[in-house]
Amino acid sequence: MKRWSLASRIVSGTLIIVLGALVLLSILVAAFTRYEVTERLDNSLQEVAERLEFVISELDRTDQKSTTPGGQVARLPGVNRRTLAYQIASPDGRLEVRSQNAPETLFVPRLKMGFYNVPSFRVYSVPSASGRHYILVGEPAFHRNEAVRRAILISVLPMVIFFPAIWVLVRWRVRRAMRPLTSLQHEIRSRGGTNLVPIPPLDLPEELVTIHSAVNLLLERLKMALSTERAFAANAAHELRNPIGALLAQVQVLRNLLQRSEYEERATTIMHQARRIGRMMEKLLQLSRVTSGIALTGDIFDLVPVIQFLARELEREKNQTIDLSGVPHLMIRGDMDAAGILFRNLLENAVLHGSSLRPAHVIVTENSEILIFNDCDPLTLESLQNMEKPFVRGKTNAEGSGLGLAIVRQVSLQLQADITITSPAPGKTRGIVVTVRFPSGDTEVEASWEGSKNY
Repeated sequence: MKRWSLASRIVSGTLIIVLGALVLLSILVAAFTRYEVTERLDNSLQEVAERLEFVISELDRTDQKSTTPGGQVARLPGVNRRTLAYQIASPDGRLEVRSQNAPETLFVPRLKMGFYNVPSFRVYSVPSASGRHYILVGEPAFHRNEAVRRAILISVLPMVIFFPAIWVLVRWRVRRAMRPLTSLQHEIRSRGGTNLVPIPPLDLPEELVTIHSAVNLLLERLKMALSTERAFAANAAHELRNPIGALLAQVQVLRNLLQRSEYEERATTIMHQARRIGRMMEKLLQLSRVTSGIALTGDIFDLVPVIQFLARELEREKNQTIDLSGVPHLMIRGDMDAAGILFRNLLENAVLHGSSLRPAHVIVTENSEILIFNDCDPLTLESLQNMEKPFVRGKTNAEGSGLGLAIVRQVSLQLQADITITSPAPGKTRGIVVTVRFPSGDTEVEASWEGSKNY
C-alpha cells in the first residue's frame, strides 16, 4: 500500500483551494477591471464629443461647406496613433471636418447615437445640440486593448507574484501545526520492550489528546502483560532450579549404583536430560533478566577481564581451549552482569558449535570491537537470519536451547552494541565470525581507558 504524508496532503489541499480561489478572483478582477476601464474610456469619448461642440457652433455660424472630397482636415501638433480621432458630418452622411488621424470616410455607415466597435476604432456617435451635425469620436482599438491589458496586469500580477509566498507560508504554518504530531510520533517510536513508561503530557491539539490517552493506556496494558510474563518465567525458572538440581544429584547417585547393569544406560539418559532441563532453566533466567532491562545502567568497566574469566570458565567446563588476543583493556559503558551474559552465550556457542581441532579465537581491537571466530561448516543466509529467533536452532547435533542469540540480541540493544554474524569467515571457506562493536567517543569512557593504561 502506497504511503502518504498528512502534512503534504494538507499543504497540497490548501494550496489547491487557495490557487483555485486566486484564479477565480483573478478572472473576476480581470472582468471587473475590463468593465471599469471600458466605462472610463467611453466616458472620455463622451467628454471629447462634448468639447467638440465649439467646432459645430463655428460651422453653423459661418455656414461654410468644404469643397474638398474629404472635407476640412484639422491638423494639430503632437498627434500620434494613440491620439483620439474625430469626425464631424452632416445628417445626410457628408464628412465636413475630421482630425488628421481620422479616416477619410465616416467611422460608421449609419449616423446614430451610441457606441460602435469598428475595425481599428471604438467610436462614439452623438448629434450636435443644433441637430444639424453629428460628432463621431474614435479611439484606436489597440490603445484601448493595451490600456485594458495593463489594468488587468496591474490587478492580477500581484496575486501571481505572491502565490509562491503564500505557498511558503502555508507550508511553514502546516508543518508548525504538525509539530506536536511529530513529537508524539517520536515518543511512541522510543517505546519498546524495555521502555514502556507513559508518554509525558505534550502540547497537543484536541484531535490528538484522545490518541495520546489511548497510547498511554495501551502502554500500561503492555507493561502489565510483559511484567506478568517475565515474573512467570523468572519464578518458574527459579522454582524449578532447585528440584532439577536435586533430581540431577539423585540421578547421578542412581547411575553410580546401576553401573555395569542393564539400567545404567537409562540412568545416563535421565541424567543428560536433567542437565538439559537445567541449562534451559538457566537460559530462561537469563532471558528474564535481560528483558527486564538490567543492561540499561550506565556504569563504566573493563570488558577484557570479563571475557578472560568467561573463557577460562568454559575451558574448564567444556575441556576446550579458547584463544584470547588483542588489547589488554577495553572500557565500555553498561552493566557488567549483562555483558557477562552476552559473551557467555557467544563463547558457549563458539565452543559448542565449533571444531574440537581448532579452538575458538577471540580478538579485542582498539576500535571497541570484539571478534569471535570458530571453525564450522558455513551457514546459509536463511540460517543466519533465523538464528536470532527464540527457540530456533541450526542444523547441528550440539546441545543447546535456541535462546543464546536471542538473549545476545536483547543485551546488545541495551548496551547499544552492534552485532554482525558473517559466515564463512572472511578469506576462508568455513567458519563463523561474530563481531560485537561498542559505541566509541564517550569522554568518560576514554578517561577511564587512559586511567587503566596508566595503572
